[in-house]
Amino acid sequence: MTKKVAFVTGGAQGIGEAIAKRLARDGFAVAVADLNEDKAGEVVKAIESEGGRAMAVKLDVADREAFAAAVNTVADKFGGFDVIVNNAGLAPTTPIETITQEMFDKVMHVNVAGTIWGMQAAVAKFRELGHGGKIINASSQAGVVGNPNLMMYCSTKFAIRGITQVAARDLASEGITANAYAPGIVKTPMMMDIAHQVGKNAGKSDEWGMSTFSKDIALGRLSEPDDVAAAVSFLAGPDSNYITGQTIIVDGGMQFH
Repeated sequence: MTKKVAFVTGGAQGIGEAIAKRLARDGFAVAVADLNEDKAGEVVKAIESEGGRAMAVKLDVADREAFAAAVNTVADKFGGFDVIVNNAGLAPTTPIETITQEMFDKVMHVNVAGTIWGMQAAVAKFRELGHGGKIINASSQAGVVGNPNLMMYCSTKFAIRGITQVAARDLASEGITANAYAPGIVKTPMMMDIAHQVGKNAGKSDEWGMSTFSKDIALGRLSEPDDVAAAVSFLAGPDSNYITGQTIIVDGGMQFH
């Protein structure tokens, strides 16, 4: 494909890292945005070692002005802007009685506001450059059906499906599509921590905690980050040009919709 520019938040590890590397292999120049600039830099080095083009961006997605500035910096550096992947997020284990106002504010600001700020910054840049673009947001299978002990995470991921649909309606006439991807149980540090906390809350092992999520996967295995990155690759590329407002569930067959 003609060289295009993609911006991936939470790109320093896990699913975000896999997405950044996959989009670089697809031919995108990739901005790897993360709070951890050092780890983002390691991902950039890995991309460059394979002949790709990338840059690290330190970013707190909950900071609206910083997000807009980061998008401007990337567009200036790479000479364009075409795709944003709002992947960054928090996933605390939250039985109902444990949720505090501070926790609510923090998770909502990162997961939901951070996605909205990314959409705003991307749309402003698409309009400035005079072309359409692609918005790709991270939901979750926990944004399709409620998961035990994940009140905060589920609420944000359900919200992301909704705001993605609104954006798809509002922006279609400008050639801007908006879609979401909904990973299942992925082998990432975040998922391992969730399994640990769920097991701990029940007085059981990490393996038991993981089994509460993974027991219903039709394909019989946990997801690798590359499984999710492949779906994002499709949404970022030209084969998905006639798709908007959708949430692609990438969970190995946990939910059928």
